[in-house]
Amino acid sequence: MSEQFDYIVVGSGSAGGIIAARLSENGKHSVLCLEAGEKDENYFWSKIPAASAFLFDDPKANWRYWSEPHERYGDRPLYVPRGKILGGSSAINGMVYVRGQKQDYDHWAQLGCTGWSYEDVLPMFKRMENFDGGEDEHRGRGGPIRITEASKVTPFYDLVIQSAVNLGIPRNPDYNGGDQEGVAMAQGSIHKGRRQSTAVCYLEPARGRPNLTIQSGAEASSLIMDGKRCVGVRYQVRGEAREARAGREVIVSCGTINSPKLLELSGIGQPEILRQHGIDVVHALPGVGENLRDHYAVLLKYTITQKDVSQSDISHGWKFIREGLRYMLFRKGFIAQSMGAARLFFRTREGLESPDAMMALIPYIPILENGERRISRQRGLSMFAHTQRTESTGSLHIKSARPEEEPAINYNFLDSAYDRETNIRAIRKARELMATPPLSDVIGEELEPGTDVQTDDEILDYMRHFGQTTYHPIGTCKMGRDPMAVVDEKLRVHGLEGVRVADASIMPTITSGNTNAPSMMIGEKCADMILSDGT
Repeated sequence: MSEQFDYIVVGSGSAGGIIAARLSENGKHSVLCLEAGEKDENYFWSKIPAASAFLFDDPKANWRYWSEPHERYGDRPLYVPRGKILGGSSAINGMVYVRGQKQDYDHWAQLGCTGWSYEDVLPMFKRMENFDGGEDEHRGRGGPIRITEASKVTPFYDLVIQSAVNLGIPRNPDYNGGDQEGVAMAQGSIHKGRRQSTAVCYLEPARGRPNLTIQSGAEASSLIMDGKRCVGVRYQVRGEAREARAGREVIVSCGTINSPKLLELSGIGQPEILRQHGIDVVHALPGVGENLRDHYAVLLKYTITQKDVSQSDISHGWKFIREGLRYMLFRKGFIAQSMGAARLFFRTREGLESPDAMMALIPYIPILENGERRISRQRGLSMFAHTQRTESTGSLHIKSARPEEEPAINYNFLDSAYDRETNIRAIRKARELMATPPLSDVIGEELEPGTDVQTDDEILDYMRHFGQTTYHPIGTCKMGRDPMAVVDEKLRVHGLEGVRVADASIMPTITSGNTNAPSMMIGEKCADMILSDGT
């Protein structure tokens, strides 16, 4: 069974959903958007911000990958959740909206990625967002994605902000504006208590277009190649083999995990890996699956001694019922906002031009109980503190030629001395914050790592054995002009025609903060380049 389209977008996630919607917008082009997940944007748990905890392990909406064990992180496999639903990871993530710093994108341009400086990408960010705060110079006002600032559902947040200021970290009214540094309430892709995924904001309004076909339950098995030109995609829908042909281009937007996997299954990648699994080499490209980066952190946990400061007080019993009613009636309260609602971007040492680390704080202690994630009844707080621009790189490659087998995800966390040193300094800064009034007045015991973990070696050892990814994988099809680059500055796969990659996998280096907003920007920019090329 074969169908013909102008464009095929493989993946409906943070980038792919935007690309499919934008390419079909003018009505001139026929577009097929393939999504492996069966669920759509109306999936109940996806709509409610606080319900992202339920999506963390949900096989209906999550690929639920695991990394390979590695001695650098205690010979443990690490959980790697990825969205398997219309909207991709934008439909299951914590919804925290962080663009990153100007320097992140200017660095991309310096690496040879022409057209990706901050000045170049700013219009894309502004085009996609609708935010009431900040300055017109930096923020978008009428885009599809509504961005709102989290509310202070307990006094905890005022204590964090004042303690940060007392520690020398300034209050920042808009960390997505001209300067990221400071303490702030998190901005989130949320509007009136509902998640703003690319499925909701882009694909749902576009669904009725006659020139857009959205096929759910479609798992891509390989690209169809005619020599060095990509002419279509093979995929399966509930066991039925299908293929679709692209008259113009195929855009691979499967994400950092699945985009390099699809390229390798199609014979594009390192020849020795392809031959090892019996795949004919269509195009040798050594960078496919390399340059895997992510943020890595430990979760610090503290008890809180004062009543009504921790969210645990309103997350159980009759107060939780009250919060549920508050959400249903007014779309407000902690159920209506993102995870990690307090954010600190800071410098761990003098002499730096911009923040090199961040903290994210939540006023409760998460626990895993009988296989379910819950909020502990113990009053407390949890926080991440970690380096922003990680340097350690790992890899991701197929384990076999079978499309249904998950790839081997080999992180290499803490390989870089910079990553180790900055993470240690970030944890020490977090402890300083806990010891600074007025927050210190309500802090009780340090539960994790615990006061017996003090020296650099002890902190590093704890990080190795208890750290985790913060779910921001990038880089496995990186953009650039060096020998390990997979795509050029227009996201075209080097040496091939008719195929681009557009998602977080193309980032040459990781951005300063959560990666969903940059991934959506990549979608906007890819669509803009395709339409501008007129191809």
